[in-house]
Amino acid sequence: MNKILISGLLVWMLFPSAAFSQKANVLTTKEKKEGWVLLFDGKTTTGWTTTAGAPVPAGWEVKDGTISAVKGKKGGDIVSAGEFGDFELMADFNIAPEGNSGIKYFFTKYEKGGNLGFEYQILDDKLAEDNKKANHLTGSFYDVMPPDESVKKTNAPGKWNTMRVVAKGKKVEHWLNGIKILEFTRSGKEYTDAVALSKFNKSVPAFGTVAKGHILLQEHGADVSFKNIKIKEL
Repeated sequence: MNKILISGLLVWMLFPSAAFSQKANVLTTKEKKEGWVLLFDGKTTTGWTTTAGAPVPAGWEVKDGTISAVKGKKGGDIVSAGEFGDFELMADFNIAPEGNSGIKYFFTKYEKGGNLGFEYQILDDKLAEDNKKANHLTGSFYDVMPPDESVKKTNAPGKWNTMRVVAKGKKVEHWLNGIKILEFTRSGKEYTDAVALSKFNKSVPAFGTVAKGHILLQEHGADVSFKNIKIKEL
């Protein structure tokens, strides 16, 4: 019996990557059946434009399976070609020390207020300048609602983290590294009061009442990289 167990363990040790790893920017058969699609193919900027609809500028670099905003290159924000309403979005991100970035969803042009979206904030919580407010920290609904810091587990700048947003009807969830850190409803007094205290309080229509919008990768002056950007419509 011991010989059988040892043999089995040796086989398991020889093939750990095949059993437990997934290649970056590639969907599994299961994910495809569930309806997931890649927003970034790992090789090109296909499916992305500037917010004005122009090709992705040189300030964004695709290398080694990642898409990165390069510090000092002024690449600007880029958006997905498609728009999404009810969805589940996932992406891996890696922010440089002192860096600031974000992933926006429901991004669209408002009658008053310009181009706006809900931002899943990405920040060096310890060293970035914009770290004084709870609703400006990583995983927050930027400038509106803070994440639950008591459960949040963030890998340090320079390391990869995985974000997830689930939006269904009026309900929205923010996840970080497999932990739900924020949940809110896009209606009611709590939401309305939070928006009233935010920088988005003068938008028309009321901020967050849009039905759908683009996904946006934010360039905010720091090195930031993304990979495994995928979405499933619900």
